[in-house]
Amino acid sequence: MRIGVDWGGTKIEAIALDDAGALLMRHRAPTPSGDYEGTLRAVAALIAFVEKGLGRQGSIGVGAPGAVSTRSGLVKNSNSTALNGKPLERDLAELLGRPIRLANDANCFALSEAVDGAAAGRRVVFGVILGTGVGGGLVVDREVVAGRNRIAGEWGHNPLPWARDDERPGAPCYCGKSGCIETFLSGAGLARDCLSRTGRRKSAEEIAEAAALGDADAEVSLAIYQDRLARGLASVINVVDPDAIVLGGGLSNIARLYAGLPELVSRYAFSDGVETPILPALHGDSSGVRGAAWLWPSV
Repeated sequence: MRIGVDWGGTKIEAIALDDAGALLMRHRAPTPSGDYEGTLRAVAALIAFVEKGLGRQGSIGVGAPGAVSTRSGLVKNSNSTALNGKPLERDLAELLGRPIRLANDANCFALSEAVDGAAAGRRVVFGVILGTGVGGGLVVDREVVAGRNRIAGEWGHNPLPWARDDERPGAPCYCGKSGCIETFLSGAGLARDCLSRTGRRKSAEEIAEAAALGDADAEVSLAIYQDRLARGLASVINVVDPDAIVLGGGLSNIARLYAGLPELVSRYAFSDGVETPILPALHGDSSGVRGAAWLWPSV
């Protein structure tokens, strides 16, 4: 039995999968806000609840924002800032009294979709999270590629490719730089574009709904967003050339984004054409926690 934990900013979710990937149990709890020690205890309680309910122990994989520094063993680059500088993997293993496997949440998403999701059977898979932030994960032969510095897949903190004059220098990013892909392709980035052009304050969800009803300004915002997404994905293809790209996160549910996207990507990629399928996630919001469970390839 595999147990996966998704460590989110507002909720923690735990699931148990059997060896074939079938769901055995799922349970959620709120994340104690800004309370590192309290969240460790909440994770341990979730795991205990699942194991007691099923009457057995399982391997434990955890997906969390950020990465573990190879220099210090501490969490870095997490937008859940309470985790930064903390020995999360060590502390949780000590609390549970057994080893765990910890990975970036976008890596877990990519792994889930590569193992038994939209990209099952593909060798090289790039997973993309489009939501509050913009994450990415790389999987090869059903194994996460974390990279020497544990930042493989972090396309969201590169500059927006082929930036235009009105896109420079770009909005400041929490990472300390400006003009990152994340500042354009996050939900806040889409909303900011709409506000700057129209003076109308709408959420990403409201923009998508308005565009579906024929609102011209909302449609322009989505067209601009799609072009920026195409530029970002083309840069990934130029470097990695994956067998499939899978989109997840709240913005990946906007059907309008997929229409014509491969053709747009082809305009920017260094190729005479792009055959890379760009797919919506099969497991939706459950992909991250499922991927955490799959961090243990065999149990």
